[in-house]
Amino acid sequence: MEPKVITLTVNGRKHQVALPPNITLLRALREYLHYTDVKNGCEKGDCGACTVILNGKAVNSCLVLAWQADGGEILTVSGLGTTSNPHPIQEAFADTGAAQCGFCTPGMVLAAKALLDENPHPTEEEIREAISGNLCRCTGYGPIVEAIQIAAERLAEGGQK
Repeated sequence: MEPKVITLTVNGRKHQVALPPNITLLRALREYLHYTDVKNGCEKGDCGACTVILNGKAVNSCLVLAWQADGGEILTVSGLGTTSNPHPIQEAFADTGAAQCGFCTPGMVLAAKALLDENPHPTEEEIREAISGNLCRCTGYGPIVEAIQIAAERLAEGGQK
């Protein structure tokens, strides 16, 4: 298959890359552009570890062909905040112990960001629905839900978006 040159803006940085047409966004990000903060879990859309925000919406990057994101804006967890200046969602995850092994955390944080961008005051039920596509084997989800509730409060008080 003939490679196709596409343009992806990841965490504010524009990339042009030639890819075979059957490459998923997950593989393009990890293997071609080296954004290894996007985790490779099941590659079937079941676990949510590969969640990124594409044009404002949380998506499983393993289910999107890279060419479908051509011209798109992509946010990975490394574009959200830094160790010295974490996003309120990242800070709340740390404060509540919502990140244990950490494998699901990037996808969970981005699912939470997409939710809070769309609905700044979600109910617990809405939070649980928003993260229902993201599997965690460590926390039992309680600390994750609590972290998202705390992040919503912090953001409402004027924290960064």
